[in-house]
Amino acid sequence: MTRAEPATPRLSLAPGSKVGIIAGGGRLPVEVADGLVKHGFVPFVIIAAGEVDREADFAAYDQQKLALEDIGLLFPLLKRQGITHLVLAGEIKRRPRLSKIRPTLGLLAIIPLVVRALRRGDDGLLKMLTQALEARGVKVVGAHEVVPELTAGSGTLTATGPNQSDWRDIEAARMAAKTIGALDIGQAAIAIGGRAVALEGIEGTAGLLDRMRELRGHGRLAGKARGVLVKCAKPGQELRADLPTIGPQTIEAAHAAGLAGVAVEAGRSLILEGPTTLARANALGLFIVGLPATELTNGEPANGR
Repeated sequence: MTRAEPATPRLSLAPGSKVGIIAGGGRLPVEVADGLVKHGFVPFVIIAAGEVDREADFAAYDQQKLALEDIGLLFPLLKRQGITHLVLAGEIKRRPRLSKIRPTLGLLAIIPLVVRALRRGDDGLLKMLTQALEARGVKVVGAHEVVPELTAGSGTLTATGPNQSDWRDIEAARMAAKTIGALDIGQAAIAIGGRAVALEGIEGTAGLLDRMRELRGHGRLAGKARGVLVKCAKPGQELRADLPTIGPQTIEAAHAAGLAGVAVEAGRSLILEGPTTLARANALGLFIVGLPATELTNGEPANGR
């Protein structure tokens, strides 16, 4: 079971209300759209051009494609569609090119904010976008708020749980993940033998696990067994966007990398295709654990085990 809360939407909107989704890559925007329908809302999908994996997945929904450089057109689009609530879902791999941004009167007022946000990293950009939207009367809500059944629950979620050495790896990887998160670098780390051995970078979690698989036969990692992937929210992260996410592909890649399991923060992480993900982990003998949420304290995450 992956739920951290009952599967009822926490959105204070009347049934049938239209909810916007800015859709990036990955499976999350598809599950958000399907979940909104299940909970009685009407999705309007704004496809980030060049970022969505399969536009055909949204064929059943009203939609419009928007280039990242046309961000200034987002506000009037939302107004025309009568959208008051918006979900940011999915991965945006590239940043808008400032030289290509089409200026609008509304956008000119926030260009200085955009420039500063681009310098601050991904989370700074998300916070800026959220603030700009809400200043114009659009409430940004998280995927976990509109489709709460995607949220990771607490404790061991699979048939197999961590052993004592796995818990040492979990703590080491969580500390490393929080540390790089505070620098807005990534959300994930891998620990083996009680120490962090690989950190997530620009390549994302999939690239991190691929790198771990390749490292298994080299140097100090040769012959090392088990190990754990930990994904957690960055300290101070805007929780309404870019929550740590795992799914069936994460489990397959973790198994290929020789890991014993995966740990995420309960209530602040998403598990996509929940039943499939848990079933695949059980079939491969991997554990999935939901950890109590922590923030950095004096440079280290509090022990939430």
